[in-house]
Amino acid sequence: MDPNFCKEQFLKDCEKDIIPNILEAMVHGELEVLEDWCFEAPFSILSQPIKQAKQLGYYFDSRILDIDDVDLAMGKMTEFGPVLAITFQAQQIMCVRDRQGKVMEGDPDKVMRVNYIWVLCRDQTELDPSAAWRLMELAATNQVEQFL
Repeated sequence: MDPNFCKEQFLKDCEKDIIPNILEAMVHGELEVLEDWCFEAPFSILSQPIKQAKQLGYYFDSRILDIDDVDLAMGKMTEFGPVLAITFQAQQIMCVRDRQGKVMEGDPDKVMRVNYIWVLCRDQTELDPSAAWRLMELAATNQVEQFL
């Protein structure tokens, strides 16, 4: 599909651009950014808890500390275009607070290691290859507390 596609460059783009943009939008509750990076189904799933938290007046006090072990798990052509599955780990702090700053969910002092599997599809309507990959599906597993 893209004669200039390079697996190594794609993984670098994932680690430096795609993953941080999507994860930061997820953990900060940035719906507009998330919508730009996601197809409708994952956006609907990811936006629901964000909308609920905002309706309650809560805010996100979460952070992404590190992203590593980015790898390409598989790829195939579909009716939607090229689809690539990537795996990676993120170290993150997950915390939601109310208006007064009281922790409602998560722990601001606990670093979690989360294993992700994301399925990215190249948006055929986007001409810029660096902005063309969008999240189609995702899974997160093994949220393990990191002891520093």
